Amino acid sequence: MKTEFSVTGFHCKSCEMLIKDVCSDFKEITSCKVNVKTGKVIIEHEPGLDFNKLKSEIESLGDYKVKK
Repeated sequence: MKTEFSVTGFHCKSCEMLIKDVCSDFKEITSCKVNVKTGKVIIEHEPGLDFNKLKSEIESLGDYKVKK
């Protein structure tokens, strides 16, 4: 499955890496692309991904807000 969502509040490559690191912690996520210029995140994942948990993990990194 593929899911695309927006994240506001990140602005640099370090922020991009933080989001990728969080995504890599979820065994259901098989690939993650983060684009700091557009604010978009595209993940490929298996069914059963707890998106609310992923959202909470990303938002706990700083002033990030996830919008699906």
